[in-house]
Amino acid sequence: MKKYVQEDAPIYEALEQFRRMRIVPFDVPGHKRGRGNPELSELLGDRCVNIDVNSMKPLDNLCHPVSVIKAAEELAAEAFGAAHAFLMVGGTTSAVQSMALACCKKGDKIIMPRNVHRSIINALVLCGARPVYVNPDVDRHLGISLGMKVEQVEQAIRDNPDAVAVFVNNPTYYGICSDLRTIVEAAHSHGMKVLVDEAHGTHFYFGENFPVTAMAAGADMASVSMHKSGGSLTQSSLLLVGKDMHPGYVRQIINLTQTTSASYLLLSSLDISRRNLALRGREAFAKVAELAEYAREEINRIGGYYAFGDELVNRDSVYAFDPTKLSVHTLDIGLAGIEVYDILRDEYDIQIEFGDLGNMLAYLSIGDRKQEVERLVSALADIKRRYQKDKTGMLSQEYIPPRVVMTPQESFYAPKEQLPIQEAEGRICSEFVMCYPPGIPILAPGEEITDEIIEYILYAKEKGCSMTGPEDEKIEKLNVVTEKKGGV
Repeated sequence: MKKYVQEDAPIYEALEQFRRMRIVPFDVPGHKRGRGNPELSELLGDRCVNIDVNSMKPLDNLCHPVSVIKAAEELAAEAFGAAHAFLMVGGTTSAVQSMALACCKKGDKIIMPRNVHRSIINALVLCGARPVYVNPDVDRHLGISLGMKVEQVEQAIRDNPDAVAVFVNNPTYYGICSDLRTIVEAAHSHGMKVLVDEAHGTHFYFGENFPVTAMAAGADMASVSMHKSGGSLTQSSLLLVGKDMHPGYVRQIINLTQTTSASYLLLSSLDISRRNLALRGREAFAKVAELAEYAREEINRIGGYYAFGDELVNRDSVYAFDPTKLSVHTLDIGLAGIEVYDILRDEYDIQIEFGDLGNMLAYLSIGDRKQEVERLVSALADIKRRYQKDKTGMLSQEYIPPRVVMTPQESFYAPKEQLPIQEAEGRICSEFVMCYPPGIPILAPGEEITDEIIEYILYAKEKGCSMTGPEDEKIEKLNVVTEKKGGV
């Protein structure tokens, strides 16, 4: 096989060679290079549908790569400082679940913060592992949960010496980072693996002054959303693996749930994006950090808003801060973050990443320019002038510590009944409830439904948050575990 270097893109190059060959297709997909679905060709373009192909010998196979996909994964591992890398076409959700399934089986304990993405709790529903939650500190002014304190992680390890892994989300959606190196050392000293949800940290691997990466910190596995800040197509991701994980076994785990019909559009986008970052990432992300700092200064100059940054760092619950994150606290102008989100989209044609009850996030990356940031700043100033009001009575809390009664798997598969939300107090939830984005559950299977949680859900619905998870699409009822005589 050819010796590839970072300037190469093996999958992309193989697709280009294939496209020039004008092969007659008697295989899937059935649109046959777009001829069978002209509207699809019109939407995506001939070049795109011509390379929407199935696995074949010249293009390798994601389930068992031996040529160009294998080369692309080796280049990704080298670029990210990992022992091995896996191209993922089921999003970072698939990567997170593969990490958990590779380390945990039924009854195993895994230590994790509760402010995690639903994907890891979904993995526990599948494998039957037991979560040991470390409840994060909360910034009371901002209403956001912070990172994992080393002291709390060490206590959880001492209390649960039989745990098999520690899971860390680093950075959080808001850019908050934990002391990853110390957490890895503590976990490894007790024989536990460290799994890192690095969905929002692709750029850490290509920055001079960014927080430490999972691989540099010695973590065993990390899931990286290349499509978020790395520039690849939506749904494409990487799973990075350290030297002490068996790559063949990890591949088997991935193949339990990942498609056997991998999209070459996604695969080639990962390949091209890795090359772009390896060659130009440091310069590009330095500009992103500079643009974010400019935006923070301009937004804070408006007054009323608070675009927070590395002043939050306390070397503990906020060990470091992602300088590219543009998170803005909005409550002091009397508007929830989700309300500012809606106004920006509906009246100013500006789409930001998400808004919650107290904050909004504008996601900056390699495709942003100063003129768009200036438009956002101008719109925020105008919104303050037009819509500012008294904030009395507004909720801000983004995290409510749960009371875990059953494992996610036990409660998800238990006999259940459906109740109106207002009548569900004291019962055990058997499904998820969350605002998406960011996809952090307000309720997860196995947790007790409290008055505070009910109030939060109703308030979030009232403010216009996009609620997902429950079987009831109107989110007026919740599935709860059926009570037995003498308790659940």
